[in-house]
Amino acid sequence: MLGLLQRVSEASVTVDNTVVGEIGQGILLLLGIQKNDTPETANKLIDKILAYRIFADENNKMNCNLQQVAGGILVVSQFTLAADTNKGLRPSFSSAAPPAAAQELYDYFVAQLRSKHSSVATGIFAADMKVALINDGPVTFLLEME
Repeated sequence: MLGLLQRVSEASVTVDNTVVGEIGQGILLLLGIQKNDTPETANKLIDKILAYRIFADENNKMNCNLQQVAGGILVVSQFTLAADTNKGLRPSFSSAAPPAAAQELYDYFVAQLRSKHSSVATGIFAADMKVALINDGPVTFLLEME
């Protein structure tokens, strides 16, 4: 499971000209689900994201996590994160989970995240989404769970 975290001042997702999810300060999470991912993989990634210290403390050091700053998290499914880009000029998506399995794990991920954090917004799985954000820093990290 791949999670691209971006520390944001604000972020939103629009589908068919309607905002379906938005947050203020927090994390925009682009979530890539791979074939071998499981609920256990999802739980490990959730725990790491919630504890990951990417927000500034009073000394302007990255010592605070999402919960300490009472930030929101906007989860957007993005199967292209699972692309194999090692060969040729066209990405292969052979390592991405099939759509039905990916949606089931995505729904599980969001439900578990909501049970652990109060401010969770989402895009719409497999929709054509427009994502807007103000990357704070910029600060971006790729987390990979196996």
